[in-house]
Amino acid sequence: MERAQGGMIAMNENTLAEQLADGLRRDILLGRLKPGARIKERDSSADLGVSRTPLREAIRILASEGLVTLRPSRSPVVADPSLKEITDDLVVMNTLEILGARLACMNATPQELAQIEAQHEEMLRLSEIADAVTYFEADMTFHRQITAASHNNALIDTHGAYMARLWRPRFLAASLRRDRPRVLRQHGDMVRGLRIRDIVLVSAEIESHMRHLVLNITDIYQSQDRERAEAEAPA
Repeated sequence: MERAQGGMIAMNENTLAEQLADGLRRDILLGRLKPGARIKERDSSADLGVSRTPLREAIRILASEGLVTLRPSRSPVVADPSLKEITDDLVVMNTLEILGARLACMNATPQELAQIEAQHEEMLRLSEIADAVTYFEADMTFHRQITAASHNNALIDTHGAYMARLWRPRFLAASLRRDRPRVLRQHGDMVRGLRIRDIVLVSAEIESHMRHLVLNITDIYQSQDRERAEAEAPA
């Protein structure tokens, strides 16, 4: 982002709000803004050198994604969903991703299949060299491309909303480097299934992929809960 005189960031407000949302989203993913943390508009806008209007819009974007919770007459906070809420969302996401892949098997164009395969190759390249956020964003692009190839706008919109709500839990799971070989292997099988239009193969790979995701996220959140309980326990 370019800065104008006086430290203000120079761009139109819509673009600025999206840029601010991107920065806050990354801070949430990396834990610089922790679940339950307050986002003080006045302090944050001063630190960033922007007015409060685009920052409010950025916060509304993140609230629509489920990453931030708005509170009447109080500072918004980083969302802190329960494990039950997350796993409920994952059950829905599993169904959406399987449906998207089934429709992609029937409707994807050769160009879309080539893009999906190229994205898989990019993930293979990034897996050993990229930072966690870059690798994760490549992973989410792969899943979005499959659903986009369904050519079903209602599904694409719903899938996008659930992707946003599950952004941080999925990031935490994607950060487990020990799990990357399995993830990349399953992605490769998804690509192969899409290429030969094999609905059964692609559905089975996504089902397994999402089952492992639920297990990893459950382990992560249960571990965090134990650490929190230990920290809060009286000495």
